[in-house]
Amino acid sequence: MTPSRVNGEIVGYHSTRRVPNPETIKNVIIPLYDKLNTIEKENSSKKDGLEESVGALQGILAEKGVSYDEFMSSLMRND
Repeated sequence: MTPSRVNGEIVGYHSTRRVPNPETIKNVIIPLYDKLNTIEKENSSKKDGLEESVGALQGILAEKGVSYDEFMSSLMRND
């Protein structure tokens, strides 16, 4: 979200949306989703499965040395 300003005052907000690159969806997003979803489904406790899935995502981000926001931005740059 980005503020819309008139004479320096915020008068509203707007969002810019982009169509994702199909290759990024195919090669990054779908495999990542499948991996995290499998982790969640393999756990008998939904809560524990979610926590394990989040931990796996945090591990992936740590390996890449990026934050979640940086990771998402890198996907947009690959469009």
